[in-house]
Amino acid sequence: FPLHRYKRLAPIMHHLRAIKSPIEVELIKQAAAITGRAFRRLLGFIRPGAWEFEIEAEIWHEFLRHRSRGPAFQTIVASGAESCTLHYVKNDRQCRDGDLVLIDFGAEYANYAADVTRTVPVSGRFTARQRAVYEAVLRVQTAGIAMLRTGNTLDAYNAEVGRVMEAELIRLGLLDAEKVKDQPKDQPLYKKYFPHGTSHHLGLDVHDYGDKLRPFEAGMVFTCEPGIYIREEGIGVRIENDILISADGPLDLTADIPRGADEIEALMS
Repeated sequence: FPLHRYKRLAPIMHHLRAIKSPIEVELIKQAAAITGRAFRRLLGFIRPGAWEFEIEAEIWHEFLRHRSRGPAFQTIVASGAESCTLHYVKNDRQCRDGDLVLIDFGAEYANYAADVTRTVPVSGRFTARQRAVYEAVLRVQTAGIAMLRTGNTLDAYNAEVGRVMEAELIRLGLLDAEKVKDQPKDQPLYKKYFPHGTSHHLGLDVHDYGDKLRPFEAGMVFTCEPGIYIREEGIGVRIENDILISADGPLDLTADIPRGADEIEALMS
């Protein structure tokens, strides 16, 4: 067909999918709202002796009763030391008094995904050390959300979040400030405790398409999910929200899902 020009469609679709229309944003918000209902249900269910798969079953129940087709991805319910395992999906451990339980889950609604992580104390109350780590992660997340603005880039964003994380890990006694000053630029020491990226595109897929070199634009939706994993202490904490980048700044689509330590303890009691 010499009179026709052919191009691959996939790169064009990937470019288009990164910017969500208002209708798409509303569907992601609905998926997030269903996810939030499930989390509030869990706060009244989790207790010492509960099994991880029972927690997963409560999530399924709440998703289906609100017209979600189910989870947008395989649910992670990781208690105790398994909270330090990034892609733990066995969900076959019994939650014990004194453990944390990390829950990474999200509803699918009309083909769009939510992606939320919350970490809660099985007993209903954080220990002093657990709370210190939790609040450090929350401060990193708050700083990270503020950086999800038009014009920023993923590499610059991750580097700045890494610097915030370094300061928190030094404060927790996990990193030495002098060693951080001398660390290789391509091998930051914080990676021992925060080994994954902070954000990814969200949309029709939980890890949606998006060019990592493309500057942030209004209409993009990213997760923000810093975490600290201290395997030697059996403490893993990750907090994840879904953020819409707008011309006026970041908008948290999951803002109604409890994440403050005091709020979580109050709801669990």
